[in-house]
Amino acid sequence: MKSFDVVVIGAGPGGYVSAIRASQLGKKVAIIEVDKFGGVCLNRGCIPTKAVLKSAHSVHELADMKELGINVDLKSLDGGQAVKRAKGISDRISKGVEFLMKKNNITSIEGYATLKDKTTIEVKSKKGHTETVKATNIILATGAHYKTFPGLEHDGKRLIGAWEAVKMEELPKSIGIVGAGAIGVEFAYFWNAFGVDVHIFELQKNILPIEDEDSSKEVARAYKKLGIKLSLGVEKVSAKNNGKDVTITAVEKGKTVEYKFEMGLIAVGMTGNIDNIGLENVGIKTDRGFVAVNDMYQTNVSNIYAIGDLAGPPLLAHAASHEGVIAAEHMSGKKPHALDSMNIPGCTYCQPQVASIGYTERALKEKGIKYSVGKLPFQANGKAVASNETAGFVKTLLGEHGEMLGAHIVGAQATEMIHEYALLKTMEGIDEDIFATVHPHPTLGEFLAESVMAAKGRALNF
Repeated sequence: MKSFDVVVIGAGPGGYVSAIRASQLGKKVAIIEVDKFGGVCLNRGCIPTKAVLKSAHSVHELADMKELGINVDLKSLDGGQAVKRAKGISDRISKGVEFLMKKNNITSIEGYATLKDKTTIEVKSKKGHTETVKATNIILATGAHYKTFPGLEHDGKRLIGAWEAVKMEELPKSIGIVGAGAIGVEFAYFWNAFGVDVHIFELQKNILPIEDEDSSKEVARAYKKLGIKLSLGVEKVSAKNNGKDVTITAVEKGKTVEYKFEMGLIAVGMTGNIDNIGLENVGIKTDRGFVAVNDMYQTNVSNIYAIGDLAGPPLLAHAASHEGVIAAEHMSGKKPHALDSMNIPGCTYCQPQVASIGYTERALKEKGIKYSVGKLPFQANGKAVASNETAGFVKTLLGEHGEMLGAHIVGAQATEMIHEYALLKTMEGIDEDIFATVHPHPTLGEFLAESVMAAKGRALNF
């Protein structure tokens, strides 16, 4: 029987990072994975979707080339090739993660893991071989899977989820998307660019409903210009596979309406992979479909930790990685800082991109928190105009003492610019720290400072 100081179950962005950090801290570490290294994010989520979104954005860039003095013709579109490229990228990076395990002296074990007691794990390989592993500490990082509701169920054929969608080389002529979160909105952008007739259905009144309302409305305007149909604030949505097509039924403005599509994407949330991993054998508590943890990601069984999507929202790869570091450090006797959920940026990679951190304006009003707003459109930014990337804005929400309560960026490089605000919030910086920082000109990023200035009534270029 093999024994380790730390055994990590699941090699996604939370699992493999926690394994590396534990190894760096001198622990003897093993990681158990039944599929490819990198988890959903690398193989069926973050990375392949960003690859196909690059293809989609290139389609739109070509349409603007003539204005830039470049005369080119778009001969044809090949969505299958875009998907194949994405798969190749995922495979290559997954092998890189495997290399990181070897580099950090981490033992990789292939198979399905089940907790037998608080220090014993049974591993069954795909070939049927069974082995038992002992661990002083265990990190659960088994991720999440699609949520289903009555009338909104995946069949993997015509009613698909994101994991099937990113592998779909033959694109349909039309598709209905139920759910206007990041997954639904990103796939809508890709499919629309490659000629698919796209229609989004959302129960909330805005697409990207967890974002600031200004951000949601900005993306909605852009999508309407692209010809993406939006049915927002609908009720009683259901989807049915008719064999040759799909019917999506919804109540719009009090009336029941039906739409026919070649396929449907169900993107209505995720729930933790809590089944069949032996939680009941150890008495680990769960809460609303996720493993319950404290701020160091310990479960109620002190030597077992849970991180990433398994431990609940926010279901983000970068949050999972950070949680993995905290768990590894805590079990190693370090004293890591707890992760503040308000300091975790969220990103959506459509065009214009959306990035945010902290409170929305709606949340501040609901909580009765006093704030000031600085909002600048990229139409007023010299670099944006020169680059033909004027969609969107920077919006900052500051507290009475100049502290950043929230920030929202919509634009061509939004997901690359949110880092400065994330650092400012984490360091508990104030407006004066931004004012004292020289931002290069001309850049889109100089509006990060200008927006904070605007919130204080001292904008210089707007």
